[in-house]
Amino acid sequence: MHPRVIFFALLATAVFAGTAFAQQPAPAAAPVLKIGVIDIEQIRREAIAVQDARNQITGFHNTVQTEIQKEENELRQANQELARQRTVLAPEAFNEERRKFETRLVEVQRKVQERRQELDDLQNDVMRRMNEAMAEVVIEIAQEQGYSLILRLDQAVFVAEPFLITKMVLERLNKKLPSIKIAEPASLKGAAKAKGPAKAKAEPAKKKQ
Repeated sequence: MHPRVIFFALLATAVFAGTAFAQQPAPAAAPVLKIGVIDIEQIRREAIAVQDARNQITGFHNTVQTEIQKEENELRQANQELARQRTVLAPEAFNEERRKFETRLVEVQRKVQERRQELDDLQNDVMRRMNEAMAEVVIEIAQEQGYSLILRLDQAVFVAEPFLITKMVLERLNKKLPSIKIAEPASLKGAAKAKGPAKAKAEPAKKKQ
């Protein structure tokens, strides 16, 4: 084949190859990964709704503690009285009084446990409601500002300051949930009007013969 013919054939092949390469779409750019990090413990400490709820629970706790102290003092006095009666009551009468005291002791212990459980339940409910509101705030911020990933600070070894969005979340949360109203525990309703437990007193019984 003539050298000139070969040259034009190679040139045409190069041109077509270049055109085909130019027509291939450029690879898509990798998506930008925007990461945020929040300090959950700081939010739980500083959220105004949680602080307000803690003040309410502290008030309930003080009332409960006062009632418990009162009942413990009455039990202590009843136990002292029972010990004194041991020397003057007939065995059957003393055993009956001891049984009454033990029944009351169990009842008081049950009430104390129930009241403390009520306070624990209140605290857990506060944190549940706060966590739900915080989750909504985090999702809103992620959608509005294009965050691809939001992590907890306690799950990271190191976090640079620009990644922290705790302040933003806390400000939103305080606006969304400024307070949490807590219902008075069932065991405290009407406590101010109710009379305290009657002291354990020995009923008239036969003395030792």
